[in-house]
Amino acid sequence: MKKTKQQAANLDRPQQEHLDAKTLKLLQGFDTPTICNALEIITPERRLHGYTVEPLSCIYPALPPMVGYARTCTIRSVEPSQRSAADDRETRVNWYRYVDEGGPKPSVVVMQDIDGARAGYGSFWGEVNSHVHRGLGALGVITNGCIRDVPMNAKGFQMLAGSVKPSHAHVHVVEIGPAVNVCGMSVRSGDLIHADMHGAVVIPQHAAGQIASAVKLLTQREAVIIGASKRKGFNWQVLRDALKEAADIH
Repeated sequence: MKKTKQQAANLDRPQQEHLDAKTLKLLQGFDTPTICNALEIITPERRLHGYTVEPLSCIYPALPPMVGYARTCTIRSVEPSQRSAADDRETRVNWYRYVDEGGPKPSVVVMQDIDGARAGYGSFWGEVNSHVHRGLGALGVITNGCIRDVPMNAKGFQMLAGSVKPSHAHVHVVEIGPAVNVCGMSVRSGDLIHADMHGAVVIPQHAAGQIASAVKLLTQREAVIIGASKRKGFNWQVLRDALKEAADIH
């Protein structure tokens, strides 16, 4: 089967610039709501978009946040692909090649199930694919589709999914590397993703280096308010003064 122009571009393009391991590790030390708070300061124009806004189940909430570069695709499962078995295998191999070679690592798979109201009918994700993708450098998956094999999935591989279901049905990859939208979060191949039990957010590359300083500022402001709330005699007037003091911290 011939690759589409979109697939060929995503598989063969050179790797983009990426953050150093130290910066990625620093970002992993924050939870996703904290990242969103920091982005409200750094990129206020993104306050209403760039993160998940519909429910997702975090299958392994004890895992630390994952920070990596998006590998995107669309899937369907309600009906067969209409491709030959050989073409289906080639598409699957092309997907794995893209996960492995389609950008910097570590990666996070962002997979949109495009079956509409029946999204999540069949699962792409289970024991085998979790191990395969972890081996190819992925930290986890974010999908509005479903997952299965909860006890047997690869250790440390995070899954944020729309549901948990038992069957594959007719699950197949439709398109490799497109722009996708999962639970309200629009993602392009190569976007920097931060995700944990709360959901996921796209971190603009230009903002990544400013996250730590923004978090420090927010922490200082919040400490004033929380500290005031713990003092004897706390009331609305004390809170008013604390809010003013916090706002003056720059």
